[in-house]
Amino acid sequence: MDVHGLTSRSALLAAGVSDDELARWCAKGELVRIARGAYLPAAEAEGIDRAARHALQVRAALARLRIPVAASHVSAAVLHGLPVWDVPLDRVHLTRASPGSVRRSARLHLHGTGLADDETELLTGCHATTVARTVVDIARTEPFEQAVAVADAALRAGLVAPASLAHARRRARHRCGATAAGRVVEFADGRAESVGESRSRVALRRHGLPGPELQWEVRGGGRLIGRVDFGWPARRVVGEFDGRVKYTRGSRDDAAAVVWVEKRREDALRAVGLRVVRWTWADLADFDAVAARLRAALGIS
Repeated sequence: MDVHGLTSRSALLAAGVSDDELARWCAKGELVRIARGAYLPAAEAEGIDRAARHALQVRAALARLRIPVAASHVSAAVLHGLPVWDVPLDRVHLTRASPGSVRRSARLHLHGTGLADDETELLTGCHATTVARTVVDIARTEPFEQAVAVADAALRAGLVAPASLAHARRRARHRCGATAAGRVVEFADGRAESVGESRSRVALRRHGLPGPELQWEVRGGGRLIGRVDFGWPARRVVGEFDGRVKYTRGSRDDAAAVVWVEKRREDALRAVGLRVVRWTWADLADFDAVAARLRAALGIS
């Protein structure tokens, strides 16, 4: 096994394991097939999430190919630790170091655009596109909402600067999807603190609502009352995205305490004349009702 727990068919055969034994171990569930010719012990595979599994599939594909390539697109995003909400992980994405033919199968998409020397880096033994190139590649090829979530997260984590994203977008200006990438790069904002907040920003834009101030610090009586997700200070309106994480982290008593703190915080916001509109992850699938409440609070039709 390598440091990531992966073992290959070739390594097993070299150690004297037969294909029949390998098949029996897989049938018994003692080994889990991660990718073609790559396996993980069952104990290591238990509870592994889809991003971690994809990262192992990327490593297996890089080890299998004999041409200069780097992990790219969503595969590079996973290696960089970026959230990939609603982006398919059914294929490993690799890009040729030099321009060449495209290859696409059920489990692999080999892109042929080529890579400059400064567009790749080494991540724990794997060659991958830089964060800037990764974000722009995703912005070129994935829907706006998913791409914004990745771009916001990269900026929020300090993995890339806005100027670097803009530069990467200019370098991709002749590639398919460059216009879409430009929209994502222009809209990206590292102040969005979660995928839910990024999706909320997209929903607000889609419904033609005024752009909010992100992470607005509300003050009253010379003190900080609270920092809110979205604010329209001139209209005295606050928007709050309620993700489940803060309510489900820890014990039931912890969750009850969080609910109580949130209630006290909202009471304080209302006490200084702010109108508060809240929404949840479920509301993001159909934002019409929330948008109507926001329009009413903002006093716009």
